[in-house]
Amino acid sequence: MINVTALAFALYHITDVARARKFYEGTLGLKTCMEMEFAPGKWWIEYDAGGPAALAITNFESPATNVGPSPGVALEVSNYDEALAAVRAAGIAITWGPNEFPLCHCFAVKDPDGNDLYFHRRKPPV
Repeated sequence: MINVTALAFALYHITDVARARKFYEGTLGLKTCMEMEFAPGKWWIEYDAGGPAALAITNFESPATNVGPSPGVALEVSNYDEALAAVRAAGIAITWGPNEFPLCHCFAVKDPDGNDLYFHRRKPPV
C-alpha cells in the first residue's frame, strides 16, 4: 500500500520565465524556495506555498512535464479580502467567483500562460 502523507508540489508549465516570475513574485508576492537551471534558459522554480507543498513552474520540456495549461492549484490565503483587492488592483481578470460557500471563500484567475490559480480561505469551524 502507498501511504501519501502530503502534497509535495504542484507544477505549471510556463513559456516566458521573466513574465511568470513577475506575476508569481511581483504580483502575488511568492518567495522562491528553490530554483535550478536544467539547461541554458530552461528553469525549474519552486515557490514557498506556506506549508509542506510548493508551487513549481518550469519552461523545461520533458516526458515528465506537461506542456500548456495545467489543472488548477488552490493557494490558501489568510487575507482573502486583501488578496482579492490586490488582484483587482493589478488588473488581473477574475475567471471564477468570488464565491462564498459554507466552508470557504474562493476565486480564480489565470496566470500569464493560462494556468488556473485559485485563492482560497477556509472559514473557522462553527
